[in-house]
Amino acid sequence: MSMILFACVVRVRDGLPLSASTDFYHTQEFLEIRRRLKTLALRLAQYPGRGSAQGRDFSIHFSSSGDVACMAICSHRCPAAMAFCFLETLWWEFTASYDTTCVGLASRPYAFLEFAPSFRMEPVTALGVLSLVLNIMCAALNLIRGIHLAEHSVQVAHEEIGNILAFLIPFIACIFQCYLYLFYSPARTAKVVLMLLSICLGNVYLHGLRNLWQILFHIGVAFLSSHQILTRQLQEKQSDCGV
Repeated sequence: MSMILFACVVRVRDGLPLSASTDFYHTQEFLEIRRRLKTLALRLAQYPGRGSAQGRDFSIHFSSSGDVACMAICSHRCPAAMAFCFLETLWWEFTASYDTTCVGLASRPYAFLEFAPSFRMEPVTALGVLSLVLNIMCAALNLIRGIHLAEHSVQVAHEEIGNILAFLIPFIACIFQCYLYLFYSPARTAKVVLMLLSICLGNVYLHGLRNLWQILFHIGVAFLSSHQILTRQLQEKQSDCGV
């Protein structure tokens, strides 16, 4: 799990949120710490330029100067020095992009959302590239067989609908697995399990149209892709902090 889970830029004098990263977490504990962050943002003018608030599972860190403050929600594994380094880098980048006049005239929340603090995924690995290539190949095979069977079924019988769906549903699942590997998505684990089950059940249903080795190949690729998706994590934006 990423150590810096959420970051935002706020105006100090009134706590107006100016920009924020995408929120990927929806647990009750995280929503509670988000509410604490909003309350703290409204009182930033009363605090010194740097501070922290500890929760049970998460920590809030903030760093401010002038009328701009940067805040972050971090896991307990995140060292405070790393969090403050990240916030200072974020502050410099934001103030270099928007001057005090722009900040002072902002009248609506998230007026500078295009600046949204970003969390990139970890670099793609060689095994990850292999899983993508194999997944695309499996998707293509499913699509070709599904379309061919659909053309044949329209002319002959309608009982082949189940077989057609058993090809096309895994096709969609394979494409979605590629998406989940390349881009972060909330509730990723649940989606990975759903895609894996779709592929496995579809191929089991196709026993007779595919031999055992073909079925094992498709299921093996699905498991490899699932593993690669779940092991590729968010990567915090790195800065030259010396931490």
